[in-house]
Amino acid sequence: MRLINLHPGKHGARLLAAAPFVALAVLYLAASAARLAANPDDKLLPGLAQMAAAMNLMAFTQDMATGDYLMLTDTLSSLQRLIEGLAISVGISFVIGIAVGMVPYLRKLFVPFIAAFSMVPPLAILPILFIIAGIGETAKVTLIVIGTAPFMIRDLIMRVEEMPKAQLIKAQTLGASSWQMALRVVVPQMLPRLIDSLRLSLGPAWIYLISAEAIAAQDGLGYRIFLVRRYFAMNIIIPYVIWITLLAFLFDVVLRLVQRYAFPWFAGAKTQ
Repeated sequence: MRLINLHPGKHGARLLAAAPFVALAVLYLAASAARLAANPDDKLLPGLAQMAAAMNLMAFTQDMATGDYLMLTDTLSSLQRLIEGLAISVGISFVIGIAVGMVPYLRKLFVPFIAAFSMVPPLAILPILFIIAGIGETAKVTLIVIGTAPFMIRDLIMRVEEMPKAQLIKAQTLGASSWQMALRVVVPQMLPRLIDSLRLSLGPAWIYLISAEAIAAQDGLGYRIFLVRRYFAMNIIIPYVIWITLLAFLFDVVLRLVQRYAFPWFAGAKTQ
């Protein structure tokens, strides 16, 4: 029996999926215990009790200056920026990706430019955005759009080009116009693929968001992490990083569920 033909059972798959997380947690707790035993005031690897106390202060205790629950305020601010940026990226990418993918003249005109623009490091132009748009919300949302939209556009262009040509030929034979082919043939097939592109863009979007908040913001998860780093407050930084990871994972799960139930034909084809 070859190794590539061996598949774990349902329970075995769950155990295998959990194993790396358990191993990482055990490794961290062991290293933290060792450092705290040598120095109870060590801040590099705080223990669970220290992180729990810090999270109780950040998430469940009102800030004396503002009266806010800081972790909730940071989370809502970051999510608003992230959702706004990704929503704009999705709208731009869907329209441009389908149009350029369908029309040969547009492909020749825009594909080289889009490919070149997608190679520009978004973080490198962050200072330019701050100069042009100021340090408010516009620059942060724009950075997310610039960082994610070109990738999503290129991905959708390729997905449109990969469509079976027979479908478009049959639609033309039945008298469909370019507009009708876009709405009736291309758009329905690109919607689930757009969700895949969005899922792949979540990681970069969080990076751009955290970077922008770290440089110029008054709230947000990235702002808080870089604010407390000057105090070596790893008991706050580590839980915040875990919280950001959990939020990103939940976004991915929600998108997968939307894709599965809204487009069961596509989800079924992917599992075959």
